[in-house]
Amino acid sequence: MSYKSIIANIAIDAAPAPIVKLGVELAERFGAHLIGLAAADVPPLVATGNGMVYEGEIMQIQRTEIEKQLAELRAEFERLVPASVSSEWGQAVSSPTRFLSVSARAADLIVTGGGDGEDVYRAVDVGSLALGTGRPVLVTASNVEHVMAKTVLVAWKDTREARRAIADALPFLAAAREVVVATIDNDRSESVRYSLADVAAYLENHGIMPQTELLTGEADGDRLLAFARSIHADLIVSGAYGHSRLREWAFGGVTRTLIEDNGINRFLSY
Repeated sequence: MSYKSIIANIAIDAAPAPIVKLGVELAERFGAHLIGLAAADVPPLVATGNGMVYEGEIMQIQRTEIEKQLAELRAEFERLVPASVSSEWGQAVSSPTRFLSVSARAADLIVTGGGDGEDVYRAVDVGSLALGTGRPVLVTASNVEHVMAKTVLVAWKDTREARRAIADALPFLAAAREVVVATIDNDRSESVRYSLADVAAYLENHGIMPQTELLTGEADGDRLLAFARSIHADLIVSGAYGHSRLREWAFGGVTRTLIEDNGINRFLSY
């Protein structure tokens, strides 16, 4: 298994070089076609006490400015991608999340920087992306140009999402120097130990020899991140949204914590 088509999502307000260089490195590593994408949208009309703002003329000015910025990003993408890498470019004056979600049908993997909590007209909503595209999403740490994935932590929970994440991440896991499959279970139940053993056997069948860890403590994202740092992992593989997204955002949760932490690379599948 490998990735043969990779999307590099370039935020309109971020420096393009890190994500483009990372996309190039991954395309070279996996022999993949690289698709550079960028999008931003004009906010809709807003009613105020003084009437409507963002009149048609102002909206056209904003659209023209977005198109100018997208053209500049395209030029930078084409400058940074070597001729040896098969590539193409796509852009739109549209919601970044919507444009990327539609474009994901042409890719095996989406690579993006963080974006939750920012302007949804100019930055991708990582949570919605992971939930809605049907493709794995690699969310990079801040301004990284390389994801070596030498030590990979697999956050295991016996759910459909976690199983999907492991299968989707196999190309990274197969190339890693060390793979650690960890779960948090204070009861140390027999069923959890069996599930860890099954995951280890699954990976071994793919030529990957993982370690397994049964962690104790709070079953939350902070505990997982602390363990990742203790083993010097540079990539966390995790299923996304084990229950409804509404509950996830209302009460926190592992996925939300992972999305908000830009200090480590995160591989999310749903």
